Amino acid sequence: MNFGVLVFPDVEELDFVGPWEMTGMWSKFAGGPEQRFIVAQSLEPVSCAKGLVVNPHVSFEQCPQLDILLIPGGQGTRREEDNPTLIDFISGQAGQCKSILSVCTGAFLLHRAGLLTGRKATTHWNSLDRLKALGDVTVVEERLVSDGNIWTAAGVSAGIDLMLAFIASFAGEDAAGKFSLLPSITPLENFTALRIAVPSPPPT
Repeated sequence: MNFGVLVFPDVEELDFVGPWEMTGMWSKFAGGPEQRFIVAQSLEPVSCAKGLVVNPHVSFEQCPQLDILLIPGGQGTRREEDNPTLIDFISGQAGQCKSILSVCTGAFLLHRAGLLTGRKATTHWNSLDRLKALGDVTVVEERLVSDGNIWTAAGVSAGIDLMLAFIASFAGEDAAGKFSLLPSITPLENFTALRIAVPSPPPT
């Protein structure tokens, strides 16, 4: 089994670094993915939203068929929605992927690839209305949502919860609970029932 994270300019770091950490623990302690890849359009370094620079392992052309693909969000998603090369990569991988996951506004890249039509999904609280406006997605205001082999999560740190819930579906909740303790994440009683807290608007 192999796992890939898609990165692009202005991707939000925590959207993928947290899940990457969780999959590393999964691989080490419970038979998770044998191979893990950071995937980008080319092998050029990728500058993320907060200044982290990432060196991809493989380009789109070099990337093997993935079993699990994670698509993070961030400022760069609005530009990448109009990048046919990136969207074609997602849709091309989707046919044989066992599971496809998105964090935050990565959901809009899934939608552009045709993967959210008729499905339930979530995204960052500040983008829920934009997701609803697409008209063909059932938007669920929860921290994470799974619909078939498509998993979506709310903003930023929700990616860690998403990955733990996903791991629990493969390796059991006891294993996921151990993973959450190692990096001092507050243990969760139920990895599949995490509701999103939508902030109230600031006072006027």
